[in-house]
Amino acid sequence: MLRWFWILWAALACSIGHAATSSFDPTQNTWALTNGWIQVNLKLAPDGHFVVQSIFDTRNGDSWIASPSQPASPIHIQAGSEVFDGQRLYSLLDQYTTTAPPNGLRQVIQLQDIGNAAQFTLSFDLWDNQPVLRYHVTYRNMTASPAYVTLIDMLPWSFFDSNQRYTSFSVNQWSLEGIPTNFETVSTALAEDGTPTAVYSGAHAQQCSWIAIRDGNNRGLFAGWEFDGRAKVTVQQQAQQNLLQLGSTIPDLNHPVESMASFEMPNAFIGLFHGDFNQAGYLTQSFVEKVLAKPAPDSAFPYVAWDSYAYEDQIDEATLLQNATIASNLGVELFIVDLGWARQVGNWYEDPAKFPDGLIAVSNYVHALGMKFGLHFALAEADPSSPVLQANPDWTSTESDGYFGASSLCLSNGATQQWVIQQALHIIDDYQVDWILQDGENMVKSCTKTTHTHDPADSNYANSVQGINAVVAAVQAARPNVSWENCEDGGNMMTFNMVKNYVTSITNDASGDLESRQAAYGATYPFSMRYAERYMPSSDGISPYAAHSYMFGGNWDLMFPLAGLSPDQTGYLKQEIANYKVLRAGFSGSQVYHLQPPSPSATDAIMSYNPTLDSAIGVVTRAQDAAPQYLFRPLGLNPDSIYTVWFEVNSAVYSLPGAQLMANGVTVPLLKPFSSDIVHIDHQQ
Repeated sequence: MLRWFWILWAALACSIGHAATSSFDPTQNTWALTNGWIQVNLKLAPDGHFVVQSIFDTRNGDSWIASPSQPASPIHIQAGSEVFDGQRLYSLLDQYTTTAPPNGLRQVIQLQDIGNAAQFTLSFDLWDNQPVLRYHVTYRNMTASPAYVTLIDMLPWSFFDSNQRYTSFSVNQWSLEGIPTNFETVSTALAEDGTPTAVYSGAHAQQCSWIAIRDGNNRGLFAGWEFDGRAKVTVQQQAQQNLLQLGSTIPDLNHPVESMASFEMPNAFIGLFHGDFNQAGYLTQSFVEKVLAKPAPDSAFPYVAWDSYAYEDQIDEATLLQNATIASNLGVELFIVDLGWARQVGNWYEDPAKFPDGLIAVSNYVHALGMKFGLHFALAEADPSSPVLQANPDWTSTESDGYFGASSLCLSNGATQQWVIQQALHIIDDYQVDWILQDGENMVKSCTKTTHTHDPADSNYANSVQGINAVVAAVQAARPNVSWENCEDGGNMMTFNMVKNYVTSITNDASGDLESRQAAYGATYPFSMRYAERYMPSSDGISPYAAHSYMFGGNWDLMFPLAGLSPDQTGYLKQEIANYKVLRAGFSGSQVYHLQPPSPSATDAIMSYNPTLDSAIGVVTRAQDAAPQYLFRPLGLNPDSIYTVWFEVNSAVYSLPGAQLMANGVTVPLLKPFSSDIVHIDHQQ
């Protein structure tokens, strides 16, 4: 009995010890931050250098220690001719701990540059049960003159490479420019000679704002940066110096900071994982959902939605009311009126010819049917003949993205920004909007005009932080119950700042079943499933293969006319919508396992495992030329659990232990080209 008492006591002590803490030694000027999973050691050396000594995993012993050749410092910024980094010397002004929302620990350290040119406030955040350090640097200009910040490094990390070889892993965004991309994964063996591997992220850039790195022993790092503008992140190994180094730059940065004023760098985070890149993605997603992501609107989310763009801009009141009636009968929860409702892009009032009773009549009808009402809003675009540009032609950005013939607006110009905010509030209030579909070709505009309120050489940063971010923040603060969806003609701003403002993001733009699966497969590495929203066009038809292609991810948006469906199609779609609503309950908090990537000539498979429910869901889809069956081997199950395995199409039912399921798998018959099935793996009580 005594033995069990001590075991229980140890378990309780261990769980209590997982609370995030920070220990400061004033005699050595060292800090040890820990949360029971990772520990971060910081030091202000006697000579004045401020460095990160190590980050290590207290659960498995994986350690990342400073490289002797180049110790890491969280400070790397250039203001005017002054460069502040690990070579600079500092004195300690103050240090204290406070709360990091939600319910985390923040260690604040304030440093004075010994040359008296700057002060820095550094924040290091930890949360319980998260192997992630989030950090933030604020620069204060202590000189008598304005200073222009021209360089900041959001990932100023360098480590001893432990004589290992490394592989980096990143994910593309959606783009039709140049070489088209659709969330392909990019795995690169790092060169040992210091040749960098780069990730180009942000609005209208190539890749998501995330990178993961691991060595041959499955010891890994992942990192994300919270910036919607364009950024270049690099990782490189210099084996002769035993150095593994990350770094980042923000192009076209020229931000003025007045004397005694401050500049806040974008937040970023770094985390530890051990295993494959599925594990890196899962730990990233767990952190993002707990700490960063906009809370889900309600327990039913992600929604089944209908979007009017099947009609392009040829919509009217009667058409929408007819589709709303059918959508409600099918079980649709969100009804979105897309492009074409307004008089013009940039003239954000309903077209009276299309809506003789006003758009509010459609909104009221949708609400009466029990659905949420969503509206398309290309907030950074305006037609050249619209009243706003006729009155204010200088409000455009230098470069136009050509969105349906509209001109682009510069959102970091103060007057333009205030007008856009007021338009958004008018739309929400006058039409009783529950959901904003934010659309446009590029949300971070390029503008070098000297007549605007931003610095002409600072467009990338200004139109991100002081542009789109400021607009969305102001509207959301004023109307907090309205949910926002991110769209740039597709998933082309997949960043960890985006998740803070939007409850979901489109991946690709109604491109079809195969392309939708490809996008969800890649996007669910760095982002949780709700940020893999899918638009289902009419070209896919109504079939199990089509429906199953849209089951895995966030909102399932039907983008086809509903009035033309046959009774059989309507009945089938209604049943599949009901099935999806059951599936989505198991998606939240699940770990995604990427089993076989989609391609035109193979069978693809993806699954999620919910550790709370001890259950899994897999989607298996066969393209045209694949084999008539697929061996589905799940991952992540509890080896000792007994599971019931059943299918939506195949009638077979199995009862198998987790160990056997993972080792031997189950056969999924896919007898015809373009066939599919959904695999349910439920814990037996």
